[in-house]
Amino acid sequence: AVFTYFATSPPSVAPPPNMARLGALLMLASAAAYLLASPAFVAPPRSSALPEIDVRVATATAAGLAPLSMEQPAGAYDSVVAMLQSWLVGGTVLTVIFAAAIIAAAANPLTKRRQEVQNMMNNKK
Repeated sequence: AVFTYFATSPPSVAPPPNMARLGALLMLASAAAYLLASPAFVAPPRSSALPEIDVRVATATAAGLAPLSMEQPAGAYDSVVAMLQSWLVGGTVLTVIFAAAIIAAAANPLTKRRQEVQNMMNNKK
């Protein structure tokens, strides 16, 4: 006997049209039940009338603020002459620093060697 087999797909069975609506309705109902069943407001637990103060925090705060409680003299100049003298000294120090930096840049042996090599290369051309 010759058996012939034709590959045919089984007939597709479509779900009922209201099944998707039923799933969405079930999800909506479960979300509403979750939200309505949970308490909307939870009162904080009752505590004593005065809040508890941590001694370590109070000590650290007092130690940190202690320098602010001491009186300090004003750091102003005694005279205009003293102020001008300080400006002159500061300006002189800055001038010496900048002069040293300029001399170091001009006397840089690497820069001089690079210039010599560049001159040699220019002379060869």
